[in-house]
Amino acid sequence: MHKILDGVAIAAEIKLEVAEEVRLLAGQSVRPGLAAVLVGNVAASEIYVRSKVQTCAELGIYSELITPPDTVTTEDMLDLIASLNDRDDIDGILVQLPLPAYVDTKALLDAILPSKDVDGFHPVNVGRLQAGRPALAPCTPAGIIEILKRSGVPMAGQHAVVVGRSDLVGKPAAMLLLHQNATVTICHSKTRDLGAITRQADILVAAIGRPGFITPEMVKPGATIVDVGINRLNTREEFDRFFRGNAKREATFAKRGSTIVGDVHPKAFERAGAYTPVPGGVGLLTVAMLMANTVHAAQMRRDLPRRGL
Repeated sequence: MHKILDGVAIAAEIKLEVAEEVRLLAGQSVRPGLAAVLVGNVAASEIYVRSKVQTCAELGIYSELITPPDTVTTEDMLDLIASLNDRDDIDGILVQLPLPAYVDTKALLDAILPSKDVDGFHPVNVGRLQAGRPALAPCTPAGIIEILKRSGVPMAGQHAVVVGRSDLVGKPAAMLLLHQNATVTICHSKTRDLGAITRQADILVAAIGRPGFITPEMVKPGATIVDVGINRLNTREEFDRFFRGNAKREATFAKRGSTIVGDVHPKAFERAGAYTPVPGGVGLLTVAMLMANTVHAAQMRRDLPRRGL
């Protein structure tokens, strides 16, 4: 019997804890604040950022949505970041990626104060994370650890294989698993005989950004699979490759003209002892951990004790 690691329930649990932290901070006349910067009119990014702003409202966190036009320059954005750095009512700054190609993304992310870097992308936070010191960790990797912990999946002494080496997910996920005393192997698209390595994994984290990349023969029977991928399928050919005969998915595809699949082929889950579904898995933890990071930033900036998460 496969155990489904329920991202919906765990995200809700984390949000309840964050709301309690916000309530306790209010007793000290502190309200955590998040500034979300969304450049231009990218539909998917708009939906995602507005969901973050809405979640802030639900949990009692102050938020501002700042929407520069897609003609904004790097200099304009740097001025905006500087002004947000100076504001005491803003504890976290989120710049939604991707930015237009002509904007210097690295310069902007480096300009955010590390103490307000709730995405955990600043080199200072990356270094602190590697050193095992208190830091704002990237939200998706932090969510991976929470979903494993709260689902009772042991990490200490387990062989964790992370497929994907991105700065946003793969590398920090590997580091956080290492801090949980897992033995960690990082693989990527250039790894030779990848399946021979993934079949050794007690915990297999798929974060390579390719639909259905992890196939059944790449999975050790009984392994825990963490599927970080979110890939949209828009054609019948793509749909049939993964979901032919799946009535529930068929209904979704017929209604919306698309559906999503992770980086793991759905049939690979049949070999797992436990797995995160797509949707309903890791993706939901990303927003919950952003809320937690905003509260942590408010606490750390004021030398208040960090509780909870």
